[in-house]
Amino acid sequence: MQTQTSPQPQWLRSYYFTRALFSLAWIAAAILSGGHSALVSALLVIYPAWDAVANLVDARSNGGLKANSSQALNVAVSTVTTVAVILAAINDMHAVLAVFGVWAILSGLLQLFTGVRRWRSYGAQWVMILSGAQSTLAGGFMITQSLAAVPPTILDIVPYAGFGAFYFLLSAIWLTVGISRKANAKG
Repeated sequence: MQTQTSPQPQWLRSYYFTRALFSLAWIAAAILSGGHSALVSALLVIYPAWDAVANLVDARSNGGLKANSSQALNVAVSTVTTVAVILAAINDMHAVLAVFGVWAILSGLLQLFTGVRRWRSYGAQWVMILSGAQSTLAGGFMITQSLAAVPPTILDIVPYAGFGAFYFLLSAIWLTVGISRKANAKG
């Protein structure tokens, strides 16, 4: 079991802060895009591509892909999603939102599994477990919305990214408090 003063919880805290900041920057760019199609398309492709890279870096920093099968699978799912978003964007935003919905379900389940697995080593994973469950539910909602007659926009994905930012930020803060308490107990 990792202790709260080992480098891994501190790295995980930094990783969660980075994920939160990326999501907040993505949200700002999405809101400020003004519907400009080239920027919207780029943002839609960047989001799952970033998730693939982030999961890859996280898995490699925590024992490698073989030791982190849920993250290895999440890298694959997010990579396939990136390609699927490119293909779906050729059709329309309904297809893009459906792809995001399927991705949210799959990545949410994988995040939930990763959180449960990490709980044993790091604690403070209840937020990531909750995030994975919420992502799964949000994916179902996005699929439902993709079937609506009203054309979706990138703003339909912003709440999903917002909850992700919130959960990553909360996890980072939770780990920071745990690390601080552990340090104070020793000192």
